[in-house]
Amino acid sequence: MTGIGGPTDEHWVDPEIVRPYVVTRGRTQPAHGRFDLISMALAVGAPPGPDAGLDPEHLRILQLCREPKSVAEIAAHLNLPAGTIRVLLGDLFDRELVSAQEPQSEVDMRDMKMYRAVLDGLRSL
Repeated sequence: MTGIGGPTDEHWVDPEIVRPYVVTRGRTQPAHGRFDLISMALAVGAPPGPDAGLDPEHLRILQLCREPKSVAEIAAHLNLPAGTIRVLLGDLFDRELVSAQEPQSEVDMRDMKMYRAVLDGLRSL
């Protein structure tokens, strides 16, 4: 039990949960794009001015992405969950302030040669 007017254990909210929720305004998915952990983001164009209406986290992402950075790298630098970074990148992508490159699959899943090679490898075991 705490003093009068103080938080109790049953009403205490973990700030590690509240901050990402507030930063994304409750959104859990970007409006556009998938942004996997290894998707690369790069800031494009001139940096926005102070009247652009961007949050500090958006501005920090733009600063970090002067050179290509993955979603995982950005999340580590900002100490925010990757899901939060995906939403923020979606905001910047919609404003055409970042470009994003989704990871390319190294294997064409419709390539029958790949399946034959896997089967041959399994048979040789």
